[in-house]
Amino acid sequence: MPDVMSSNSSRLIGVGVGPGDPELVTVKGVNALRAADVVVVPVMAAFDGKDGGERGRAEATVLHYVPAEKVVRVVFALNERSDRGRREAAWDAAGERVAALLRAHSAVAFATIGDPNVYSTFTYLAQTIAELVPGTVVETVPGITAMQDLAARSGAVLTEGTEPLTLVPVTAGAAVLKDALAGPGTVVAYKFGRQAGEVAEALRETGRIGDAVWGSALGLDAESIRPAAELDGTPLPYLSTLIAPARRDGGRGGKL
Repeated sequence: MPDVMSSNSSRLIGVGVGPGDPELVTVKGVNALRAADVVVVPVMAAFDGKDGGERGRAEATVLHYVPAEKVVRVVFALNERSDRGRREAAWDAAGERVAALLRAHSAVAFATIGDPNVYSTFTYLAQTIAELVPGTVVETVPGITAMQDLAARSGAVLTEGTEPLTLVPVTAGAAVLKDALAGPGTVVAYKFGRQAGEVAEALRETGRIGDAVWGSALGLDAESIRPAAELDGTPLPYLSTLIAPARRDGGRGGKL
């Protein structure tokens, strides 16, 4: 997406670092992290709006490839959904922090779990920076997504032939997921942990629970991958991923 800018324009690079397993960062991603002057990692705010001190997945992954002194933790309102004013204020503060880094450095990388163009904090940051530091060149480096990693670890096939693939964030509501499950193709659900019971009900009502699988903490010590049929309504980690494969009854190549 970069436009033609002057040679001294700063660069903001959104780098996808995958779902948690440091071995799933691409070579291009590692090179971008190492080439940047500083690497920004998003951290969740504590109750008082300040850095809660918890190390997130993006930071943990980045530290496998760059020294800690190069990493800058910036608080984002990652967990603020009810108070829009508080969220906007946090976004403005985060944008100003990154803008200051861009004014002082020629290349700033922002590490995001998954891919920077798929439900990523980076999208909002880039929009903010475009207003605060006009002329900044914005680039992205793609990353492995959680659905790809879960498919690989569970053996679930995401798509065959002409099948569509629908990705739904369950934060939009279980009804949106149910509508998707009623349609054709494979359905992937993100961020469904807190609504696990509603998700299980939607899978059963649409007859899609038999082949569905869910996973969390992929590639980490706390990794859990289970059949969706085992969902009993107990809340799961927020960043849980579900794959409900397409109905396939035509044999090999039946969807070609």
